Amino acid sequence: MAKKSELRVGIIGVGGIAFGKHMPALAAVDNVKMTAFFDPVQASAERGAKEFGVAGAAITTSYQDLLALDLDVVHICTPNNSHAEIAIAAMEAGCHVMCEKPMATSAADARRMVETSRRTGKKLTIGYQNRYRPDTLFLKRVCEKRELGEIYYAKALALRRRAVPTWGVFLDKTIQGGGPLIDIGTHALDMTLWLMDNYQPEFVVGTAYQKLGKRKNAANAWGPWDPAKFTVEDSAFGFIKFTNGATVILESSWALNMLKTYESSCILCGTEAGAELMDKLRINGDRHNRMYTEELEAGDGKVTYRDITAKNASELEAKLWIDAIVRGKDPVVTPEQALTVTEILEAIYVSSETGKPVYFDEARQPVLA
Repeated sequence: MAKKSELRVGIIGVGGIAFGKHMPALAAVDNVKMTAFFDPVQASAERGAKEFGVAGAAITTSYQDLLALDLDVVHICTPNNSHAEIAIAAMEAGCHVMCEKPMATSAADARRMVETSRRTGKKLTIGYQNRYRPDTLFLKRVCEKRELGEIYYAKALALRRRAVPTWGVFLDKTIQGGGPLIDIGTHALDMTLWLMDNYQPEFVVGTAYQKLGKRKNAANAWGPWDPAKFTVEDSAFGFIKFTNGATVILESSWALNMLKTYESSCILCGTEAGAELMDKLRINGDRHNRMYTEELEAGDGKVTYRDITAKNASELEAKLWIDAIVRGKDPVVTPEQALTVTEILEAIYVSSETGKPVYFDEARQPVLA
């Protein structure tokens, strides 16, 4: 068995997000060895092992075979509908789990993941890397010092004009569980709730639209999509009321006829000051009976949180995740926080389908009005 300070990691799903984020970030962590890889496309697993694995890294023919190996940690980078199944199996096999966002395609599955983490004692976190950006971390410190006062209103924004992902399974509702809401809206909501430190929703009202997805030969940054395969929404919006009276509006879209677009952005309005985390970070308020606006630099390119420094957000995410395992601490993204995000996203979809608000009871179970 690997020493606690040196962790053996398996990668399940060796595709774009693994190559683009997880494996390069893990390669920057000194006490990590990527020793096993699985992908349904064996060539992808072989490439991952060659570029990032240790000598003799295992390439398995199923995720079950990978979990039978001597591993400490598993990173799950598979389509959304498989997250819960694989994460639960990995924790039951004795592995800590980093799972890509969204946590799951349903709140029920997300709750099973949380319950399994508690039962097995294995850590579980979700890949919300926007928490680790220099501007987000700066604003988090501002919020923790209560420089904004009570944050009672916020907007979480994930809006694209025409940037529909036309590769993979993004447009398939049965596999992904949804479109821009569950894909990019989840990032904006997670970031906003984390900055507010508010995880007690009271009720949700939502609308989801498929207004542009069925159009043929539509202009798009990544080329035209196939309308017949576009089975998810192209935009979704939610109004979220929290038990302490706070309000958050969530806006998400892959295709919206608008000029100014925002991704993983938010606006916070507090009793003492406000903040906009958009194209730049701005703080606003009043001093000496005059209004002010400050535009703040994100930093020198390096990012630091909990005394750990990295060269970018993805690397910091990986280092903090491994540090939490080694030191026996909670991960930055706790499974309970990620569950709240999933519950709210699901409530927006349900509200849109039923035309009714979705309330949460004391056990955080959804109840239609």
